[in-house]
Amino acid sequence: MTDVQQLVAQSSDAAGLHATAPALLLELQTQLGILAATATRATERGRRPFRPTGDWAGRLGELAYSLYLLADQTGVDIDAEITTVARLQQRRAEQNAAAAQADWPFTS
Repeated sequence: MTDVQQLVAQSSDAAGLHATAPALLLELQTQLGILAATATRATERGRRPFRPTGDWAGRLGELAYSLYLLADQTGVDIDAEITTVARLQQRRAEQNAAAAQADWPFTS
C-alpha cells in the first residue's frame, strides 16, 4: 500500500466516509460534474482557452481522493492498476510509432 492509499484509508476511517461502491460512484460522478462545470465556467462555455482557476487543483484533488476511497472500499490496489495502465499506454504508443514507421515508403 502506498503512502497516498494509506493516507486516504486512515483519513476516511477517521471521518467516517466509508460507503457502498454505488454510493461512492455517485459521489465521483458529482465531483466530476463539478470539475466539468468549473472548466465550462473558466472557458465561458468553450469561448476562451482553458486556464486552471484557483479552485481547479482542489476540485481535482477531491476527485482523486474519492477515486482512491472507492479503490480502498473495493479492495483495489489503485496504484498498481494505474501503473499497469500506464505501461499498456506506453506499449501501445511504441507499437503505433513502429507501425507508422513501417508504413513509410522510404527507409533511411
